[in-house]
Amino acid sequence: MKPFLLSFAMAAGLSACAAPDRPVLSAPAMSLPDDFAAAYRPPAGEGELWWKGFNDPELNRLVERALAQNLGIAGSRERLRSALALLDAERSDRRLQVDGFGEAGIDAGLGDGGSDLRAAAGLLGSFNPDINGRLSAEIERQLSLTRGAAYQIADARRLVAASVALAYIELKRSEERLDLLAQSSDLQERTLNIVTLRYEAGLSANLDVRRAAADLARTQAQRGLIELSRADALNSLSVLVGEPASDPLLLPDDDGGIPQFAGGPPRGMPADLARRRPDLLVAEADLAAAAAAIGIERADLYPSLVIPGQIGLDALGPLDILSSVLGTLTAALDIPIFDGGRRRAEVRSAEALAEASLYDYRQTLLQILAEVETSLVAIQSYKDRLDALADAIDQSEVAYNQSNALYREGLTSLFEVLDVQRQLISSRQDYVDAQAQLASAIVRMYSAVGAPTDRPRDEGLPIAVEVPME
Repeated sequence: MKPFLLSFAMAAGLSACAAPDRPVLSAPAMSLPDDFAAAYRPPAGEGELWWKGFNDPELNRLVERALAQNLGIAGSRERLRSALALLDAERSDRRLQVDGFGEAGIDAGLGDGGSDLRAAAGLLGSFNPDINGRLSAEIERQLSLTRGAAYQIADARRLVAASVALAYIELKRSEERLDLLAQSSDLQERTLNIVTLRYEAGLSANLDVRRAAADLARTQAQRGLIELSRADALNSLSVLVGEPASDPLLLPDDDGGIPQFAGGPPRGMPADLARRRPDLLVAEADLAAAAAAIGIERADLYPSLVIPGQIGLDALGPLDILSSVLGTLTAALDIPIFDGGRRRAEVRSAEALAEASLYDYRQTLLQILAEVETSLVAIQSYKDRLDALADAIDQSEVAYNQSNALYREGLTSLFEVLDVQRQLISSRQDYVDAQAQLASAIVRMYSAVGAPTDRPRDEGLPIAVEVPME
């Protein structure tokens, strides 16, 4: 019994005096403003899923389909499975390790020609009492990495929901621009017909016909670029939902225009970002993992202990398991003495990496605050721009009708008619673009504040803070 008692006496004594303190880093306190500088607050809506505030069934369908089928989200889910498996692997190092062995051979005598047959089988075991805390630090590090992998799923969902909404808005913008292109072409064709009739009647110069025809051609030349934008948006949607662009279910089922935001969940305050924006939680998990890595390196400065044991059975001899156990239970103590400074250098390296993670966390938080502020200013700017463009369209329509009537009477030149016509067409195009830009700014705002995208769990896998704890 003496080797057995000695082993655990050593483990208890060294555990009490040798285990190093492991640094614990959490989200650093940062001075955050009480509110955002921009005054915009979204109108209140029903429910917590922000994209439903656009009241567009097709947008809802595409977002929900993408959240269920997106390949990037699926990949993040599998990375979480991997991290959970590695966490189990790290925890297993704290338990007794047992392996089996078997051997057989013949001992041949060279002098008398005799030989002895031998065979043995048994179990090999070892236990690490973790007197220097290395195993605990490795578990803490992997637990932080596992949390980070879970937050990556939530962040992937955040980005996918926003990307689908932005691609859908661009698709609708392109379709609106195509409709507007047809209206503008019709308007310019009517002007060209009037000019042609006046030319044929000798009331206008051929130069006027050329100018009107050139304006019409310039407008029609935009079709290819608009169709390219539409195809690009459709292809982006196909990637997001994990289906080819030829999928008939991908195309929206209605002829609705650019979605208009009616209301949604509150935006929250700056302090809310640190609690719900997934990529910031990933940075926090990386910071905790870096702190645990310091503990791993510091543990190597202290002694380590492994207690191996063996149970063997001589298959050709008498059964005496008890004596075999007492004869093979030992303790292996590793005491670091001199390594030329390598271990302490590795500690300093881990400490520097933890400091870098701290700076990364702060940088991420500042970038998020900037994203929110920019999106809020953009929303107000596009709302103001829409109001001004609506007035510009009204004024241009009146001016066009007046100039067209004066031109028919020969009281103004075609140049003035075409100039007013261009202003009207341009204002209409700018209005459609501003509608899309406003809708996109609202999407970016909700994405920036980290608005929730789904239920707390996803297909049975833990997400966010619901990582299994030890």
